[in-house]
Amino acid sequence: MIKKCRKRPIVHECLQFTGDNYKECREFLGEDNYDNTLNYPNIKTLEGIMSVNKGSWILKGAEGEFWAVKESVFDKTYDIIDD
Repeated sequence: MIKKCRKRPIVHECLQFTGDNYKECREFLGEDNYDNTLNYPNIKTLEGIMSVNKGSWILKGAEGEFWAVKESVFDKTYDIIDD
């Protein structure tokens, strides 16, 4: 029988790359997940190396994994929540 499901809302830690916050990105990602071989930070993701462009958001998943989301996509799909 085919059923329907809904993805559970999960709160992620996130950080926007502004173009001048390399140190903050490195601290957020940790040395094992950060690669700065190009002009922009690169994230070591489960799928491989992902470049982070200025304005993009870096997200940390429920199991400690990281990925980047373009600012336009982030604005459409995520809400910033206050603590």
